[in-house]
Amino acid sequence: MTSTVLITGANRGVGLALARHYHAAGWAVIGVCRSGGEEVAELREVAETLIEGIDVTRPDDVTRLQREVAGRRLDLLINNAGMLRDESLGEIDFDSIREQMEINAYAPLRVTEALLGNLGEGGKVANITSRMGSIADNDSGGRYGYRASKAALNAFGKSLAMDLKPRGIAVAQLHPGYVKTRMVNFGGLISAEEAATGIAQCIHELTLHTTGGFWHSNGEELPW
Repeated sequence: MTSTVLITGANRGVGLALARHYHAAGWAVIGVCRSGGEEVAELREVAETLIEGIDVTRPDDVTRLQREVAGRRLDLLINNAGMLRDESLGEIDFDSIREQMEINAYAPLRVTEALLGNLGEGGKVANITSRMGSIADNDSGGRYGYRASKAALNAFGKSLAMDLKPRGIAVAQLHPGYVKTRMVNFGGLISAEEAATGIAQCIHELTLHTTGGFWHSNGEELPW
């Protein structure tokens, strides 16, 4: 039986690279994105199902997503949609911080809860987070909204792991690395394809014994 993965934010960057990776591996890919038109042309080539116009911060859109996949088993849910903004002390934009919390932290929790009925025993949830969400690893400050939102996502993911373990569903928090994507003006160190390969390997190795962990895509366990 063909395995099925649902990926949010699947129209570009790491999300698109993950869609390509799982398509090439023979999985059925459900690509979810907020954009439409030309922005999803490449995703259309690899997604068995494309669900456009989904803003994962909007409850009504998440409800529509839930309806669109009703009755389909998901072997893997990848919460990838995210946002990076910069704030400096003395010039903090609290609306920006609130927006990052909505998309980076609340949305993955909202989507996961909405799709619980699609995830059965043996299923997995991968939250694409960042090592910038590590409190122990913060030695440079700044990026208040991004750091806080990813730290919140890590906390949500850990709780999900504990709550879903009795159901046989494993959860991981995965840092893709410093990736050459639009989010960082393509100034990263590795390609989206390299990041996707590492993330997929971490997901493959994820079990109920390791559920709740926080890893770099290269397999390194990261500090909280």
